[in-house]
Amino acid sequence: MAKTLFDKVWDSHVVRSIKDGPDVFFIDRHFIHEVTSPVAFLGLESRNNAVLYPERTFATADHNTPTINQHLPVEDPLSANQLNALESNAKKHGISHWGLGDKNNGIVHVVGPENGITLPGATIVCGDSHTSTHGAFGAIAFGIGTSEVEMVLSTQCIMQPKPKKMRINVVGKLGLGVTPKDVALYIIAQQTTSGATGYFVEYAGEVFEDMSMEGRMTVCNLSIEMGARGGMIAPDAKTYEYLKGRSQTPTGEAWDKAMNYWQTLYTEDDAVFDQEFTYQASDIEPMITYGTNPGMGMGVTKSIPIAESLKGGVETYKKSLGYMSFNEGDSMIGKPIDFVFLGSCTNGRIEDFRGFCSIVEGRQKAAHVTAWLVPGSHKVVDQIKEEGLDKIITDAGFVLREPGCSACLAMNDDKIPAGKLSVSTSNRNFEGRQGPGSRTLLASPLVAAASAVQGVVTDPRTLLV
Repeated sequence: MAKTLFDKVWDSHVVRSIKDGPDVFFIDRHFIHEVTSPVAFLGLESRNNAVLYPERTFATADHNTPTINQHLPVEDPLSANQLNALESNAKKHGISHWGLGDKNNGIVHVVGPENGITLPGATIVCGDSHTSTHGAFGAIAFGIGTSEVEMVLSTQCIMQPKPKKMRINVVGKLGLGVTPKDVALYIIAQQTTSGATGYFVEYAGEVFEDMSMEGRMTVCNLSIEMGARGGMIAPDAKTYEYLKGRSQTPTGEAWDKAMNYWQTLYTEDDAVFDQEFTYQASDIEPMITYGTNPGMGMGVTKSIPIAESLKGGVETYKKSLGYMSFNEGDSMIGKPIDFVFLGSCTNGRIEDFRGFCSIVEGRQKAAHVTAWLVPGSHKVVDQIKEEGLDKIITDAGFVLREPGCSACLAMNDDKIPAGKLSVSTSNRNFEGRQGPGSRTLLASPLVAAASAVQGVVTDPRTLLV
């Protein structure tokens, strides 16, 4: 029987299948950070267990790290305790650890790929829902809970039912100003936040083949926002070019052996998916959300839908608009904004900063807008400086901050104040996600940049022509 990419990777990692139950599933790479790992390590100690394969586990500090003055002691006591616990647990169990000040430090889903830890055909987990990012390399990657973190630390396996399979094709060529973030937000708007529940998604078609690896990571990152267990894209020449020469990728004969395997990782012609969808690239324009979940998105030039025209609960929909202080039928264009956030594991890579700078170069940040530009890692910071993007940023009135998750989830000091409206390149716009009472519009780096210089929600195409 013809196999999908997902079948090939999943089936090769099943240690044991339990009749009418989950698979015992082997994990190649386990990423940990300071928030979801401390309790897991306490569980290990209470059972007198050790980490089975410390060389397969990788620790980095990211969620509640400050994005200014990282050379100083962390002031928040909870954050400091979690960061200290990560460092001490890593040291005790022989796990590599990239803490504040380490040149490899950064957001877990940024530093994994850029150091070559993420590889095609691998199985990858982390106590973080956006682990699906790593699927861009043809890996099966998904988030797990704290108890499962402990399970993987002690056994290198997880109990997991095999998800159903979905393929999403996007065909044609993207138009001016349309980015991978827009593609992902468009798909989520079509699928809703529950449309892919119970599925693992493979993305296919010309649009994804044309994307850079950074773009593919953005798309796979957002798979979880339509309910999917994860998303993946078949590896190709771009994948191998991205990986070659990175610090932890294979070399020499090991590289040749790996390539022989990686080149088998594709969906065979007659393979069957449980569901399949096809979208036209020409239907996608720069996107923006208007509600309190990532599925409430539309083209930036459109008007907020009327409740009765949508499937689902009218009262819930109206409550969401009430929280956002928006009305049915409103145009998003021209709405005054207060904050702009560029960063996160969704859009904190060098390509995202290049895109942002392509808009702000030669322009000035609107005086009333507060902007937080947060690279995903120190390697991204180095690239920004090597390419001279830091000068473009400062000349336009912006300030480059230090790496971290920052205002994506406001676990550090980067919180959007109550009532303020933020255009954010992150992944979630839930009530209070960026700070208690904050209001979030999810968008691409181009929409964020255009809105930052205009001071209102802006179609970036008007600044690109």
